[in-house]
Amino acid sequence: MQRRTPEPDLPALMQALAPDAPRAERHLWLLALLHWIRSGMAPGDGAQGAVSRVRLLLDAAEQRPQWLEEWSRWRQVFQASVDLAPLFADYGFAPHSAFLSGVSERLRRQWLPGTPDTDSSTELFDLIFKAEDAQWLRALDAPTLARVRALLFAPSPEERERNQREADADKFRSGQHLLDSLLDALMVCVGQISATGLSSEIRLRMSASESGDERAFHALPGLFERFRARVLRDGPTSPEARAAEVALREQLDACRRAASTVYLHLDEYGISTTIVFGLRQLRGRVLRARALLDAVTTHSPAQSGAQLLARLALAGAESRSLRVLVASSTQLTAAKVAERQAETGEHYITRNRAEYRAMLAKAGGGGLVLGLTTWAKLAIGALGIGAFSPFWLGLAYGLNYAFWFVLIMLLHWTVATKQPAMTAPAMAAKLKHMEDGGGLDAFVGEVAHLLRSQTAAIAGNVGVVVPTVLLICGILTALGAQPMASADKAHHIIHDHALMGPTPLFAAFTGVLLFASSVIAGWVENAFVYHRLDSALAYNPRITHWLGRERAARWALWWRANVSGLAANVSLGLLLGLVPPLLQFVGIGLEVRHVTLSSGQLAAAAYAIGPEVLRDSAFWMAVAGVLVVGPLNLAISFFLAFRLALLARGVTGVDRSRVYAALRQRWIGAPLFFLFPPPDRPVRPGVS
Repeated sequence: MQRRTPEPDLPALMQALAPDAPRAERHLWLLALLHWIRSGMAPGDGAQGAVSRVRLLLDAAEQRPQWLEEWSRWRQVFQASVDLAPLFADYGFAPHSAFLSGVSERLRRQWLPGTPDTDSSTELFDLIFKAEDAQWLRALDAPTLARVRALLFAPSPEERERNQREADADKFRSGQHLLDSLLDALMVCVGQISATGLSSEIRLRMSASESGDERAFHALPGLFERFRARVLRDGPTSPEARAAEVALREQLDACRRAASTVYLHLDEYGISTTIVFGLRQLRGRVLRARALLDAVTTHSPAQSGAQLLARLALAGAESRSLRVLVASSTQLTAAKVAERQAETGEHYITRNRAEYRAMLAKAGGGGLVLGLTTWAKLAIGALGIGAFSPFWLGLAYGLNYAFWFVLIMLLHWTVATKQPAMTAPAMAAKLKHMEDGGGLDAFVGEVAHLLRSQTAAIAGNVGVVVPTVLLICGILTALGAQPMASADKAHHIIHDHALMGPTPLFAAFTGVLLFASSVIAGWVENAFVYHRLDSALAYNPRITHWLGRERAARWALWWRANVSGLAANVSLGLLLGLVPPLLQFVGIGLEVRHVTLSSGQLAAAAYAIGPEVLRDSAFWMAVAGVLVVGPLNLAISFFLAFRLALLARGVTGVDRSRVYAALRQRWIGAPLFFLFPPPDRPVRPGVS
C-alpha cells in the first residue's frame, strides 16, 4: 500500500520558496501554498480556518525579512513570465460563442490533466484554484488584506529605486504591471462584447430602436479608449478617469439592455442554443468588464483583488461543469417550448358546460378513430412480422399510431393522453402569479378545470372506443372474416393488462413517452420559426413556381398552424411503436400501456372469448389494470411537463403547503366541482 505524502507545514513551505527554480517547481510551490491555506477550512466554521492560516503566514513573513526578499524576487519572476490579462478577461468563458465548442472545451478540461509547467495564466489558475477558495477569499477582512498588500505586494527596493528615477508621469509605476493587465483584460472584454452584439444573428433579433448606426455596441470601443487614456495620463482615481468610467459603465448597461431585447422577439424569430449561449456569454462579459472597472478605479486595491479572485474561482468551477452549460444554454429554449405548449394547452382546458360538452364530443370522435387504430394494430400483429424482426414490427405499430393520431388532429378531435403535457405549461403560468391577489384561488380553480377536462377526455375516448371495437368485431364476424383477436391472443391481452403485473410500470413509462412527444413538438415548432420555413414556403421562387403564389401562401399558413400538432402526433406514434423494441435490444423489457388503446384491445379480447369472460376474475383484474393506466398516463406526463415549465419560467419558492391546503379545502367543500362543470350563469338583461 502506497503511503500518502504528509502535508507540509508552514516553515517547510516558506523554506521551499525558490525564485530561481524551474517554472514548474515555482508553480508547484504556489499550488502547495494555496492547498495549505485551503486545508485550514473545516466543516462548521466557514472559511475562518483558512483566514487564520493567511494571518499565520503574514505573522511568519514579518519575522523573516530575508524570506520577504526572496518572495519579492519570486513575484517579479512570476509577473515577467505569466501574462495575467487572459486570466482576467477570458477565464470562465468558452473560446468561441458556440454551444458545441463550449461542450468540447469542458470535456477537455475534465478529462485531460493540467500541467504546472505553463506560462498560461488561465491554465495555471485552473490548476491551483478551487471553487471553495472563493469562500476564504471573500472572508478576508480589511485589516488582513491591508497587511497582505503591505507585506506581500509592496514595491521591492528595485521598484522603489526605479520609481524615484522616473518622471512624475510614471508615478503609478509601482502597480503598473497589474494595472496594465487589468486594462488589457478590459480591452478584450469590450472587444468581445462589441463583436457579439454586432454579429448578424444577435443584431437581427434586436428591437428596431437598437438597430441603427448609433447602437450601443458601436460606441463601446471608443469610450474604452478614452477611459484608458485618462487612467494612464491622470491616474485611475482622478476625476477625469472617474468621468470616463461613468460613461463607459453607462454604455455597458446600454449594451446589456440592447442584447436583452432579443428575448422580446423569440416568437417571431425562434431561438437556438447558439444564440442563447452567445447572449449568456455577452452578459457574462459585461459583468466581468464591470468587475474589472471596479478593480482599476478602486481606492482599496487589496479588497478588489480578493473579490476578483473569488469571482474567478467560482467562474472556473462553472466553466468546468457540463451540466451548468447545458442547463443554462437550454433553459431559454425550454421556456419557449413551454410557452408554445401553454398557448396550445389553453384550448384543452374547459371552463363551462358548453366547453365540457364540446370536449366530450371531440374525445368521442377520437375514440371512434382509435377503435380503428386498435383493429389495425391487432391486424398488423397477426401478420407475424415480430417473428422476423421486432424492430420492423415496432416500426409498423408506430406508423399505424402516427397515421391515426394525425387523422384525429386533422378532424379536430382529441386524444386524452396528449393533453397533460400541453396543459401543464398553462398551469405553470398560472402558478407564477399565485402570490397576486386571488392568485391561489384562481390556481385551484384552474386545477379543477383541468381535472374536469381530463375526465371528459378519458370518458369520451374510452366510452366510444369500446363500442367501436365491439362493432368492428361484429361486422367482421358477420362478414365471415377472422375476429380482431384469436382466443389465445385474447387471453394473452387479458394477462398482459393485469393490475398485479407490470401494468402500472408500463403505464408510467408511457407517460414519459407522452411528455417526450410534447417536447419534440415544441422543438420542431421552434426550429420551424427559427429557420423561417413559413416564409420560405410562401415566397421561395421554386416553391411558388411549382405551387403558385396563392397556394404557396395557404400552405405556409397551414404548416405554421399545424407543424406542432403534426410533430407531436407523428413523434408520439413512433415513440409508442419503436421505443419498446429498441429498449428490448439492450435488455430493458418495457412496453407501452395507453389507456384508450388498452381499452380497445381489452374489448376485442372480451368479444373473442364471449360472454363467459364476465365470470373470469382475470378479466376484471385486467379492467382494474386499465383503470390504473389512465391516471398514470396523465399524472406522469403532466408532472414532467409541469416541472419543465416551472424551470423554464423561473418559478421558485412556491409554498406547496398552501396549495395543498387550498386544494383539500375545495375538495372537501365541493368534490363534484372537480368532476363536473358548474351550471352556466344566465346573462341578465342589460348586463354584458
